[in-house]
Amino acid sequence: MDILLIAGLWLDGSAWDDVVPELTALGHRPVPLTLPGQGDGVASATLDDQLEAVLAAVDAAPGKPLVVGHSAASTLAWLAADRRPERVAKVALVGGFPAADGRPYADQFPVVDGAVPFPGWGPFEGADSADLDQQTRDRIASTAVPVPEAVARGVVRLTDERRFDVPVVLVCPEFAPAQAEEWIAAGASPELARAGRLAFVDLDSGHWPMVSRPRELARVLAEAADS
Repeated sequence: MDILLIAGLWLDGSAWDDVVPELTALGHRPVPLTLPGQGDGVASATLDDQLEAVLAAVDAAPGKPLVVGHSAASTLAWLAADRRPERVAKVALVGGFPAADGRPYADQFPVVDGAVPFPGWGPFEGADSADLDQQTRDRIASTAVPVPEAVARGVVRLTDERRFDVPVVLVCPEFAPAQAEEWIAAGASPELARAGRLAFVDLDSGHWPMVSRPRELARVLAEAADS
């Protein structure tokens, strides 16, 4: 199965470099995406541009792909299910929850000169980054790509309720499945609360398992694709 890999804010397709060979060895065809405005040098990219890139990858897949969204890009994966419910086999969300209709894509970090730069590790101290050594932190920070304002502040539009029929796997890295279930029940994710087939998978890592636990993450994604 094709497995489309969409990294979160500040990351391009190379974020999946250690996951790709693991997924290939497990019999799947990983397709890491570099989104417009996040690695292609197009500072004017919009959220719609990023979504179109994801949909083009979905349409290019020979069969129904598994669409993987990490962190904020969980919303992009969910938007793919909304726009192509008949073409997406399953959605896997890694450490993230899809934004609701009418909400900004990612408005939790400040805009500086028309883009959202990586804010440093301060906001991520604790469980998010506990499994990253200093060398890895420095590497991630040095390659981080500022996200265009029109992406981060883009408004999410969900239009097709058939998205709720697409199976979803919520991969829980820095939080436990039980916590995620509590948050969803309390109203933190209206979209996942309505998902018809939602499964939870625990992954003992921080917020960037593609870097810190690539083999374990690949195994989880392969099992999601195979099930």
